[in-house]
Amino acid sequence: MILFVNIGFLKFFNVFSRTRLIRPRRTESYANVSVNIHRERNKSFAKQEDVSKPKNLVKKKEATKLVCAVMVVRIWGIWGLMAVIVRRHLGIGRNILVVCQILLGWLVSVLMFLVKPLLGEVRFTRIDKSRGAGRGVGGIVYYLDTVVHWQVILFFHTLGRLTRLAKKIGRVERAKVFSVSGDLISIIHDFKREVVNHIEARPSQQKSHLKESYKFISTKKPKIAVVGSGPSGLFASLVLAELGAEVTLIERGQPVEKRGRDIGALVVRRMLQLESNFCFGEGGAGTWSDGKLVTRIGRNSDGVVAVLKTLVHFGAPRNILVDGKPHLGTDRLVPLLRNFRQHLQGLGVTIRFGTRVDDLLVENAKVVGVKVSDTESDLLLDNQKLGFDAIVLAVGHSARDVYQMLHSNNVELVPKDFSVGLRIEHPQELINRIQYSTLANEVCKGRGKVPVADYKVVKYVDEEGTDANSRENGRSCYSFCMCPGGQVVLTSTNPSELCINGMSFSRRASRWANAALVVTISWKDFDSLGFHGPLAGIEFQREFERRAALMGGGNFVVPVQKHLIIYSILALVVDVPPSSYRLGVKSAELHDLYPNHITEALQNSISMFDRELPGFISEEALLHGVETRTSAPVQIPRNTDTYESTSLEGLYPIGEGAGYAGGIVSAAVDGLYAGFAVAKNLNLYTGCIESILGKPMKNTGFVKY
Repeated sequence: MILFVNIGFLKFFNVFSRTRLIRPRRTESYANVSVNIHRERNKSFAKQEDVSKPKNLVKKKEATKLVCAVMVVRIWGIWGLMAVIVRRHLGIGRNILVVCQILLGWLVSVLMFLVKPLLGEVRFTRIDKSRGAGRGVGGIVYYLDTVVHWQVILFFHTLGRLTRLAKKIGRVERAKVFSVSGDLISIIHDFKREVVNHIEARPSQQKSHLKESYKFISTKKPKIAVVGSGPSGLFASLVLAELGAEVTLIERGQPVEKRGRDIGALVVRRMLQLESNFCFGEGGAGTWSDGKLVTRIGRNSDGVVAVLKTLVHFGAPRNILVDGKPHLGTDRLVPLLRNFRQHLQGLGVTIRFGTRVDDLLVENAKVVGVKVSDTESDLLLDNQKLGFDAIVLAVGHSARDVYQMLHSNNVELVPKDFSVGLRIEHPQELINRIQYSTLANEVCKGRGKVPVADYKVVKYVDEEGTDANSRENGRSCYSFCMCPGGQVVLTSTNPSELCINGMSFSRRASRWANAALVVTISWKDFDSLGFHGPLAGIEFQREFERRAALMGGGNFVVPVQKHLIIYSILALVVDVPPSSYRLGVKSAELHDLYPNHITEALQNSISMFDRELPGFISEEALLHGVETRTSAPVQIPRNTDTYESTSLEGLYPIGEGAGYAGGIVSAAVDGLYAGFAVAKNLNLYTGCIESILGKPMKNTGFVKY
């Protein structure tokens, strides 16, 4: 088991600003626990070298006290120790109490506590975990914030151990002093309560700052339309409604109850509802996907923590706060979204399901409303005009008609890089063996001590097909949306186009594991096929989705190819391994689907993946086509501070569809910050939310999972 530990002390000081790591001194072992101890060298200590040999005893004692005082000040604070290795047999299980006892024992050994009762002062304020990296490890990676009683530094041996620590990114780091204390609802209620009641400043630096920064100044409720009920739309609606806006949430799809029935009709009877499917509907595309909460915008950033705690508030299991790779699953997302909806309605939010935005109402270069229609009505003239003070556009990456509508209204759009490829499926037991070796038998379909194995691979391939080692020198080829214990599902929104994705339920108990293997493409690839303009990426997607539909023979049958066959143009093999895709598969020559440079990049990267994961290339592996909707093909430029469109006043593009997020969490975080930005622009309050939730990541639309 590999532990990543943050050791905390009360009273924070920045003490290692001038330290540097020299080299690992040695590895010391204590009771099946080993940790790399590092030394630090400080120039100020070097200058005191002649003080260590004073001419008289008095000066020596005074110098010793001074040096000890300096050392104490330098080590006081919250620290993160990483790469602490605990032997696997000490416990792979998920019992947090057992884990705490193991870590307490580690603290005793490494810091050499002389008074054991001090352990009673140790408490863990945060425990994050994920599976151990590396084949056969079978461990769990822990990230911890702890608070240790200040008296531990009074012992000389403990002090000596701690002073060997030196700041090194990814190994030993300072931890933040303050972070969000609750979910988004609690945060908003706290500072509203302070402003309304004019209470005295609280002891916490964070709370006292709230009183000074946030003053609600609006006497009028602005009318705001939020278009799209995915993560960004839901969180923007939540913030705006909590701050007093009159919010109307417009969703072209259906609530999760009816959406589930529509998806069932698609899977069982091949009946595709154009406005209610795997892409459109309450919760967005992520609802009937894997429910991943993994993000690359800062796992422990305050915005991400606030989002995760808010999901827990609405019914998500608390383990998403501690898991290194949190995952909900579709079965848990459905009741969570129902609770979210009920809370919004309790705040007075009007939710209009089955309502599509067909056009914007623009006056004097400012959007003043939208034209909508009922998606379940067959009447072409069934349009309605709705007036609003602002439009928050939170659509998903498959809302191609919305992009076209924006383009016709002269809203600035720019083509954005995204990735395309194929989805590969293996037996889950094979992935378990690759990752866990002899521990694979302990997985037990997610019920054993060892969780279901997953993988993540990234390579950069140059034009010669060799490892380029960096994004600048080659194409990025990587696994995307890996679904252990999952299934391949249809994400088409048009019967003449074929697109797939993966999904898992919370237990991940399926016998298959699937992941997309994709290659990054840019405007150069669009241009080579004759697709130009801001919507060129959409035309690129459509072209290869149509080709895949033809290869499958129609009726949503997916073309597949044995994993090994992609390496050559051998004769077509009719006999293929079984697939989790429920609408049928057909053997096809997928190596002829994409342009040669994309196919060759896939071929070469798969070979590299196999070297990293021996057994990845297997007779049991099956490639499915196609995966094209990894992220939005366009970006809608906006002001980085106000979130308002740079080309149309009153329009606020947010989330994945606007090109500013990739995945559930980053979309939710973008919606959160956008909600505050819109509220500030409409005089709902004045202040700076970044002082509480930190600065949002910019241009996150290029990052997925």
